Amino acid sequence: MSDRFDSFVVFAEMRTGSNFLEANINAFDGLTCHGEAFNPHFIGYPNSTDILGLTQPERDYDPEALLRRIREATADGIGGFRYFHDHDPRVLGTILKDDRCAKIILTRNPVDSYVSWKIAQATGQWKLTNVSKRKDAKAEFDGPEFEAHLEALQSFQVLLMNALQTSGQTAFYVAYEDLQDVAVMNGLARWLGARSQLDSLNSALKRQNPEPISEKVANFSQMEAALARLDRFNLTRTPNFEPRRGPVVPTYVGGARTPLLYMPVRSGPEDAVTRWLATLDGVGQWALVRDFSQKSLRQWKRERPGHRSFTVVRHPLARAHDVFCNRILTLKKGSFRGIRKTLRRAHNLPIPEGEPGAEYTLEHHREAFTAFLLFLKANLAGQTAVRIDGHWASQAQVIQGMSELTLPDMIVREDEMASYLPALAMQVGHEGPPDPEPVPSSAPYGLAQIYDDQIETAAREAYQRDYIMFGFDDWA
Repeated sequence: MSDRFDSFVVFAEMRTGSNFLEANINAFDGLTCHGEAFNPHFIGYPNSTDILGLTQPERDYDPEALLRRIREATADGIGGFRYFHDHDPRVLGTILKDDRCAKIILTRNPVDSYVSWKIAQATGQWKLTNVSKRKDAKAEFDGPEFEAHLEALQSFQVLLMNALQTSGQTAFYVAYEDLQDVAVMNGLARWLGARSQLDSLNSALKRQNPEPISEKVANFSQMEAALARLDRFNLTRTPNFEPRRGPVVPTYVGGARTPLLYMPVRSGPEDAVTRWLATLDGVGQWALVRDFSQKSLRQWKRERPGHRSFTVVRHPLARAHDVFCNRILTLKKGSFRGIRKTLRRAHNLPIPEGEPGAEYTLEHHREAFTAFLLFLKANLAGQTAVRIDGHWASQAQVIQGMSELTLPDMIVREDEMASYLPALAMQVGHEGPPDPEPVPSSAPYGLAQIYDDQIETAAREAYQRDYIMFGFDDWA
């Protein structure tokens, strides 16, 4: 077998053809791919309980153990797995540094993968082995959602490229269109060190949506308009993506006429600030300037000499309570259902299986939120398999990320908005700007009802950097 590699990884994403690539890799003697080995919600495959005898709880406790198990398991060959951008980040550094781990990078046009993902969501059909059982549906294109999808792909590809460059490694690139080429698959196998070759490819998996993309999208004209405003870039030849956009640019909000730019920190007082921006100019929130790209943001600034930008930070404890209530505790639109399920199962978060009802008491809320704060401490320290989401990432880290393109002129604390936001508006010409008005919370119980020293201590341990960086005192 290979004298260069002890294992391999397929860097891919959902709906890029990674199942088909895995099936063909496994057809070669001496090559074994173990599925999504580091998916935080399952191990290998949705219904699997272990990989090579190592269970999911054991993997979550020590992910490096599974890497070793895969590397050492095959006596006459090598093993590997598929890794997506949102898989357990604790092993990524080890994988990238290991030049004995072969890197295969599978790419697909992001528009195609996004549309395929939306159709799979609508039909519930993620694999197709029998064409007669194929389910039909059309995708509904969502511009902001697609931009988030694209940004995640671009950022991950840039990270891979940089890691390979700085370590002097190279990868075997496979495009979605290459998956049907037996010569390319045989070339991949030879690169990995396999002695066998294939005469034909696996025929069990079928392409689910072979129609032109114009026939697969319900609001195709809206999709065309949304894509037209993006800068030109080459999506199919990663890792050379252009432009390399900052991760939060599409969330920025500009005044309808007032030259103020709001750069939100997620799970902050976003609703209150955007309502205030709209009130400044006497317009509805629909009139605010949104969905920025790097290009359109630079143009917005050029057209508004004397503009000011700002962000608002929230007390870490209040922000954690907001994200817990609106993203984890509830099942409503915008909640993180996959992470919620994982937190209940793998981290024993004591929240109801369904939407909280009358049986969910104040004491239940205190216990559940305290447990969530303990999870945040481990998550932000890189000790869990769950991604560090922007809604609960430290605010210092979020604002540092903004610096890739622009920094806010002013960082305002939420409890000082009534003083500083009107003053900021006066700097750009308003004589009597209104005060921002608070937006009612949708939490089942207020933070004040459950606050105690234990909760404050847990918040400080999770967000020590924010407390120090911004000088936050105890919440109460």
